[in-house]
Amino acid sequence: MFYTRIKELRLANSLTQKQVAEVLEMKQEQYQRYESGKREIPLHLLIKLADLYGVTLDYIAGRSEDTAAEELDNIG
Repeated sequence: MFYTRIKELRLANSLTQKQVAEVLEMKQEQYQRYESGKREIPLHLLIKLADLYGVTLDYIAGRSEDTAAEELDNIG
């Protein structure tokens, strides 16, 4: 699911695969494999992508439709 989300986020932000790959400090070909689902994305890169797009990891993973982090007052 998050492969679809990271492509949607990239396109919504008018970025190319090459631009995102540069942010992640890798070649465009490697990023393309992540976006297409041919390779699993390491957690540290998902965190960078979430920071880049200003969304939560839950949103990228498809666990939430909300892009913003929720309050933690329901813990306890």
